[in-house]
Amino acid sequence: MMEQFVLFGTYCENAISKRAPFREEHLSRLSEMKEKGILITLGPTKCTKYIFGIFKGETSEQIKNLLEADVYWKEGIWTSLDIYPWTQAF
Repeated sequence: MMEQFVLFGTYCENAISKRAPFREEHLSRLSEMKEKGILITLGPTKCTKYIFGIFKGETSEQIKNLLEADVYWKEGIWTSLDIYPWTQAF
């Protein structure tokens, strides 16, 4: 059964400029996850210090593995990823 998970994370300093070389690869991968129904929403806060996302999956470990395979994690653009099971009330 698919559960929902919420992601709270952080970006490195100067994330906007540092992410530029990896952005196309990152967005392409997110599009694939969205098409598969895994990714519901993902994006930075306006200050670009934090990241927020909602995912569907089997376990938090599955979501963690997907996020850690992203070029933003591998290149240090994302600096922390906290994933929690989430219950949608409305």
